Amino acid sequence: MVRDSTSNKMIPKAFYSIGVNQYAIQVAYPLLTYQSNEKVTVIFETEHPSKASVYRFWGYWLHWEELLGSIIAAIVLFQIAVSITNNPTESAMKEQMDYIPEKKTKYD
Repeated sequence: MVRDSTSNKMIPKAFYSIGVNQYAIQVAYPLLTYQSNEKVTVIFETEHPSKASVYRFWGYWLHWEELLGSIIAAIVLFQIAVSITNNPTESAMKEQMDYIPEKKTKYD
């Protein structure tokens, strides 16, 4: 935990080093709390060590941006499907009205 100089609040940060280089990342994820001096596993790309994250389900595998984007995409696609099925085109209505079911045998 590090004290923020502007707001004077405690902000959770993870510190890690690679060789002689020292890095720090923000770990203030929603719905997660960390204790002071708690050890966490940090995952990073060797080519971009500054782009790291704490190895937890929330924050590494799942981000707010991805979650909100997925929910919005699902709602939009659902609304498109509903609008298409509620307002069919004239040709689709004609095809549906002209449909005559075939006689099927008892055992196919």
